[in-house]
Amino acid sequence: MDCVAKSPAAASNGMDAHGARWRALFVSDVHLQPNMLRTTEAFLGFLGTHARRASALYLLGDLFEYWAGDDDIDSPYPRSIVAAIREVTDAGVAVYWIAGNRDFLVGERFAAEAGVTLLPDPSIVSFDGQPVILSHGDAACTDDAAYMQFRALVRSPAWQQQFLSMPLDERKQAIEGMRLQSKAALRNKPAEIMDVNEDEIAVLFECAQSRIIIHGHTHRPAGHLYGEGESSRARYVLPDWDCDATPPRGGWISIDFSGVVRRHTLDGSEIVQESAR
Repeated sequence: MDCVAKSPAAASNGMDAHGARWRALFVSDVHLQPNMLRTTEAFLGFLGTHARRASALYLLGDLFEYWAGDDDIDSPYPRSIVAAIREVTDAGVAVYWIAGNRDFLVGERFAAEAGVTLLPDPSIVSFDGQPVILSHGDAACTDDAAYMQFRALVRSPAWQQQFLSMPLDERKQAIEGMRLQSKAALRNKPAEIMDVNEDEIAVLFECAQSRIIIHGHTHRPAGHLYGEGESSRARYVLPDWDCDATPPRGGWISIDFSGVVRRHTLDGSEIVQESAR
């Protein structure tokens, strides 16, 4: 049995289809919410420009600050985001979704209306025969035992069925309470336990027989390099977005049609230097 779900190989004809510059773009941890106007504007701008120049776009979790259920699509703000993503898919870009720890309740209605394909976490996508592991990243934060227990609870079908049976307003109130509890708990947690566990990463590399992992969640953007030569491996971490902060944060990762992985700042500039590990 495969330890990582294999997804359909990424399309290689994007350049012919609509003049794509990139084979794929990767984004996570945008944390969209109505009161973050500049962040929302920046992400909509990204969808309207850079995303449309890719053959595929992978949204790797926590696109929203929270997602209370697909019936919230009828609210104005979520509706505007779903419509913007749909414009990208209608333009010929294949859009894929991996759930994060804040928007794991995204379901089939969201997928249908946004035109996205839901993927399991983790997944392997092959780019011209090069397997790449994609994940939100929180499942590898195994040193945080309390979070892993909470994650197992809220990802269980029984919990989700009970939660989604509640009225939408009650769900949003409950989520707000959980967010406040989470913020309080974070203040007392050592920083190191909120990063991925390197043993878990090594297992992913070995199990998937891949040399590249792309994930988000930790808000610690970097390019971690392991080993040298043909045995080298790389773990690329996506940044979180907060364009309402000073200085603003955000960015994405690209894979071009030659298979080269690059990290980009908010304005699209390439981040050249990677960190050795």
